[in-house]
Amino acid sequence: MSHIAARQIGDHWGSDMTTLIPVPSAGQGEAGTAEDTPPLPHNIEAEQQLLGAILSANDVLDRVDDLVKPEHFFDPVHREVFTMAAGRIAKGLATDATTLKNFVSDIAGLKDLGGAEYLVKLQLAAIATSAARDYAQLIHDLAVRRELIALGANISDRARAMRDDISPDEQIVEAESDLFKLASTGSTSRGFQSFLRALHDAVQMANAAHNRQGQLAGVSTGLTDLDRMLGGLHESDLLILAGRPSMGKTSLATNIAYNVAKAWKQGQKEDGSQGTIEGGVVGFFSLEMSSAQLAQRILSEAAEIPSELIRKGDLTEEEFQRYLRAAGELERCPLYIDDTPALPIGQVAARARRLKRSPQGLDLLVIDYLQLLRGSANNRDNRVNEISEITQGLKAIAKELNIPVIALSQLSRQVEQREDKRPQLSDLRESGSIEQDADVVMFVYRGEYYKEREKPGEENLEAMTKWQQDMEQLHGKAEVIIGKQRHGPVGSVELSFDGRYTRFGNLVKPWQQGSDGF
Repeated sequence: MSHIAARQIGDHWGSDMTTLIPVPSAGQGEAGTAEDTPPLPHNIEAEQQLLGAILSANDVLDRVDDLVKPEHFFDPVHREVFTMAAGRIAKGLATDATTLKNFVSDIAGLKDLGGAEYLVKLQLAAIATSAARDYAQLIHDLAVRRELIALGANISDRARAMRDDISPDEQIVEAESDLFKLASTGSTSRGFQSFLRALHDAVQMANAAHNRQGQLAGVSTGLTDLDRMLGGLHESDLLILAGRPSMGKTSLATNIAYNVAKAWKQGQKEDGSQGTIEGGVVGFFSLEMSSAQLAQRILSEAAEIPSELIRKGDLTEEEFQRYLRAAGELERCPLYIDDTPALPIGQVAARARRLKRSPQGLDLLVIDYLQLLRGSANNRDNRVNEISEITQGLKAIAKELNIPVIALSQLSRQVEQREDKRPQLSDLRESGSIEQDADVVMFVYRGEYYKEREKPGEENLEAMTKWQQDMEQLHGKAEVIIGKQRHGPVGSVELSFDGRYTRFGNLVKPWQQGSDGF
């Protein structure tokens, strides 16, 4: 059955056209029948009603333009009429059957339906403009169904192709990516909302914060002073944790991931649903170290056994038993590690979505580190563009999955050229997009590391004494410098650092010595 025939069936404007009408497949022409061509869902009458409503009252387009695009119309003539009408309305021109009459020849296929007379029928047949959004939603939903059918066919065709250059795993990632893009088109924009509505939302947020009675709004890092500065790790935030080599950025990220997973508890949330109420499920992309090496770091911290002794196997019986106990406790921690090297940002998104959809969910994502990720093939030749694509992709993951994302980043060597080695935002390597896309930028800095390399000769007693005093002040301390925070203050947070276990912790202040809990 042709498109023209289908429209003529609906000329009495009363038939129910919410049907599966066969459409000729590629290369088959109009000769296809319902027996040899798959049916596609569409509703010609809904398209007619929506176009008629727009021609009757041009402001209807403003109410539906977030739902319907030209490509959502099944009928190519309706697609062209909608495109032309939307273009004229956008220019502020009156648009109805009369004003479009002179452009009938510009719309392919309209002449076969009666030309200008068909436009008049559309306008006169509009039942009620108040129902326009319902028609728009129906047209949109049917278009998504057609896209799903096409996507399924493409997945099937790719799987049958047996190409050597694309593995089945890569095909799965491509399919997930295509599905996500299709899902994204289904979300309508909120557009403008009244200030009264915005005020109501703001009061609700303030009330929730008040009910927490000083508790964190986000996920706790397990580091008290850092939590106080950040307010915890907030949903949809991209946090960049940067530092020069040997500063301990991987150790800090690992410590935070372990603290979050260790504190994980499920229960009933404030909205009545079941989910994470404390801590969280953590996904960790370790692009530099293997999963075994990362697990060894975490075990070293948990068991309080130096990692070099674990590597050498130089453990006493008591230490080995402590190591095994720590391993047993860690089995219950919802910490998932992916150590695949050189992952494209698209695969990171796909794998994170997969974990989020799993029964356990996902509450925090950590990437170590973003310069080891890859962008799309189009940006491989331009490193700045590639890094920009990666940071935008990470921010998109945070917003899409509504979780905090911590991404580690390298710093440029210009830090080493300055007398004050404390890093700055300008030290972020390779792209300004890192600073631009991040909600929080933090730097790890250990003055002890640099001071240790300034050790004077033994013959200079005065310099040696001064150096020893400086080392005593810096020993076991680290700083997390918050260079950017979109919703909070910037500044420096002091932490303790134990190099034997590569562990950051809460620093005991002088006035807290001997206090409970320290």
